[in-house]
Amino acid sequence: MSREVRVRFAPSPTGPLHIGGVRTALYNYLFAKKTGGKFLLRIEDTDQNRFVPGAEEYIKDSLEWLGIAPDESPWNPGSVAPYRQSERKADYMQYALDLVEKGHAYYAFDTAEELEAMRERLTAARVVTPQYNSITRTQMKNSLTLSEEEVKERLASGEPYVIRVKIPRKEEVRMNDLIRGWVMVHSSTLDDKVLMKSDGMPTYHLANIVDDHLMDITHVIRGEEWLPSAPLHVLLYKFFGWEDTMPEFAHLPLLLKPDGNGKLSKRDGDKLGFPVFPLNWENKESGETAAGFREQGYLPEALLNFLAFLGWNPGDEREIFSKEELIEAFSIERIGKAGTKFDIAKAKWYNEQYIRTKSNQELASQVIADAANDGMELSQEKAEAIVALTKERVTFASEMWSENKFLLIAPTSFDEQVASKKWNEDAVKVLEHYAGSIEAHSGDFDGATAKSLLENSAAAVEVKLGKVMQAVRLAVTGAGAGPDLMEIFAILGAKEVATRIKFAIESLPVAG
Repeated sequence: MSREVRVRFAPSPTGPLHIGGVRTALYNYLFAKKTGGKFLLRIEDTDQNRFVPGAEEYIKDSLEWLGIAPDESPWNPGSVAPYRQSERKADYMQYALDLVEKGHAYYAFDTAEELEAMRERLTAARVVTPQYNSITRTQMKNSLTLSEEEVKERLASGEPYVIRVKIPRKEEVRMNDLIRGWVMVHSSTLDDKVLMKSDGMPTYHLANIVDDHLMDITHVIRGEEWLPSAPLHVLLYKFFGWEDTMPEFAHLPLLLKPDGNGKLSKRDGDKLGFPVFPLNWENKESGETAAGFREQGYLPEALLNFLAFLGWNPGDEREIFSKEELIEAFSIERIGKAGTKFDIAKAKWYNEQYIRTKSNQELASQVIADAANDGMELSQEKAEAIVALTKERVTFASEMWSENKFLLIAPTSFDEQVASKKWNEDAVKVLEHYAGSIEAHSGDFDGATAKSLLENSAAAVEVKLGKVMQAVRLAVTGAGAGPDLMEIFAILGAKEVATRIKFAIESLPVAG
């Protein structure tokens, strides 16, 4: 009988969750849901020196906002709790000692000074990568070079030590990565990594192997940066005797800078003016802040769709996928090996597409709220009219109000460049006649009526309408471009349009 698929996302609470981490969480979530399995979240907080208050809550809030909340987590525990590594601390030592007992790990008592001296010796000998390995360990202070009695004495006296894995000198380590195919590494290139630190906390290498085993993880889907560690992890499964239940590995391609030159970082986002974190972040201790996609107006479903395509493709021409459709289409086999450029223009495009699918009624609530923040009261009817006029033109929903405040607030200044070119005697003649026509008109003032009256005014003063249309827009909106002008007139109403035209005629000097 096949095992239930169980995957995990295991971030460290050392700051805000990078968008690359969000993509890793998304791929884990999609794979779990596609296979009818479980998506777990485990907080890897063994490095207490780098722990940042608020980071765990940030991870939780980010995943919930995006709609990819885990099935099991510290705040929604299942049968394999606890889900914070710091709360599992007592368990790790027994597993490290088990490896020592089996001859796959050893105690090392080297001081920081002795380790530095070793590195200096190797550097002087022109060793490219100085490391504590199967050769150098024979010259160091550890339980492989000391007598059993001396080791016992050092342990009994409370002398600081670490536990290191004992890497075989001549062994080929093989692993079939689900994205990259067979990966083969010779053990002579690996170092004897620390498994237990002197403070009694495990390193990532030990803790994540033990936890994945105890949590019955079937697939480890993680970033490419962990690929160099994978051979060690394969060896640890072998040393523990867990080869039969070892998870399958899939190492995701990197998210690259927009120019493709290196891994995407916060600095790149700051420099190019886009966020690299899902939500706004503030470290209350250091004062560090970072912008988030949510607060910049990105819809969660648009961001998910965008992220899904950063490394994966469905194999056809479709680009718009709901979360349910992503689950249905997702497969690890369609994840590429090469790094993917982070294209913020594409993220904006996705946001535009998703805004257009929302109902006018739904979007109107944001327009009403944005107007209220500016001290303006807006009816549902007028807000929906603004949405209908603008939602095909905006990248972010907030722009429906911020760029169209003129619909409630008459302009007191006018685009000087447009005025200098388009505001002339012909424009004034048409507008004076038009204002009078509007005021004399009784009955409905919809877009068609507004257009008909304007056409009649232009004909009456013998001016071609096309020559003055930009001036007409300038008079009523203060700008030279924008949404459909007749629809704007219908929203404003006849009286307001006439009032604005007369103000513009009084305010703007006629170009010579």
